[in-house]
Amino acid sequence: MSSKDGPGASPGPSSEAARKRLRQQATRDTAPEMALRRELHRRGLRYRVHVRLLQEVRRTSDIVFRRAGVAVDVRGCWWHGCDDHRPAPRANRDWWFQKRERNRSRDDDTLRRLEAEGWRVLVVWEHEEISSAADRVELAVRGCVIKRQAAENSANFGRALRGSRRYRDV
Repeated sequence: MSSKDGPGASPGPSSEAARKRLRQQATRDTAPEMALRRELHRRGLRYRVHVRLLQEVRRTSDIVFRRAGVAVDVRGCWWHGCDDHRPAPRANRDWWFQKRERNRSRDDDTLRRLEAEGWRVLVVWEHEEISSAADRVELAVRGCVIKRQAAENSANFGRALRGSRRYRDV
């Protein structure tokens, strides 16, 4: 056990090489996330990164389009337990299984909370082709912006119509 005893306490790395690898593992600005951000920026989309959208819990969304109400979560297959590309750990199997299950449970909870607050959440897995993931994000963002603009235009048109003489005379 590590110096932190209790549920979920890490058993410690199986070797010095594993310790070094885990310490160097990025928790933000990962290679898949950066590739997606570069592609979205190239397409003219502007966004915020690592935004805390839920104030009651300490979690952030990787890429956020506030105006469109879209949050993008870029997930690693190893850490988040991808069903297609989840390699089996060679050491500390039970602990890693439980760790992944906790990550998946937290991911599901975050998704439910964000959707309850009106966010559209897109999940991009690290094994996805960047261009197809960017297509999905772009479609969601541009679609949400168009819908919001249409709703605003409709509301503005209704206000203008109600204020016009022609509307009052009818």
